[in-house]
Amino acid sequence: MTKKDSQSHQWVDEFPGAVTVCDMDGKVLEMNNRSAETFAKYGGAELIGKNLRDCHPPVARAKLDGLLASGEVNAYTVEKNGIRKLIYQAPWYKDGERMGMVEISLEIPGEMNHFKRG
Repeated sequence: MTKKDSQSHQWVDEFPGAVTVCDMDGKVLEMNNRSAETFAKYGGAELIGKNLRDCHPPVARAKLDGLLASGEVNAYTVEKNGIRKLIYQAPWYKDGERMGMVEISLEIPGEMNHFKRG
């Protein structure tokens, strides 16, 4: 691996949103720092190598299974303890083959601008 390749994903470590990557079986492959902090009570970075299904109640586990099977995108907002977040779950690919799913969780303000363009 070239030096450039080894540093190509370093930007994500300190990205202010939680980024979690799993394979097609739901096994956690990568977590950035914010993801590890977000899921600290479940083990944080120790979740790497473990299955996402074990971290979810039955309804959420069924949704996860459906997303992994279908390759669909799931996007929604949630509010917990006064903090609003945008959750975006989408498949990731390698050489055109679907390899798993990425979840990005971003804190969003209570009020935010919305622009219609074009």
